[in-house]
Amino acid sequence: MKKDVIKTKNGVKVSFSGVVKKRQIVKMVENCSKGECECMSDETKKKITDMKVEGRDGEVSLNLSGEVSREEIQAALAKSKVIND
Repeated sequence: MKKDVIKTKNGVKVSFSGVVKKRQIVKMVENCSKGECECMSDETKKKITDMKVEGRDGEVSLNLSGEVSREEIQAALAKSKVIND
């Protein structure tokens, strides 16, 4: 799975391509929303105002709105058990 993290005007966009299922990314977002993950610090989670998953299997994008940095999201993705197992 390839992950591209891009800083946007409103936050950060992550593009997943290759061997990726949309439901994997939705599950990751749900876990994060419920506080059931340890990928990012509470401080980083508080910066995110909205999370949207778009696309289809093989090409999924995750748009994060808020004052979050590209580096914070790259670090969180590296720790995610949902997409790295």
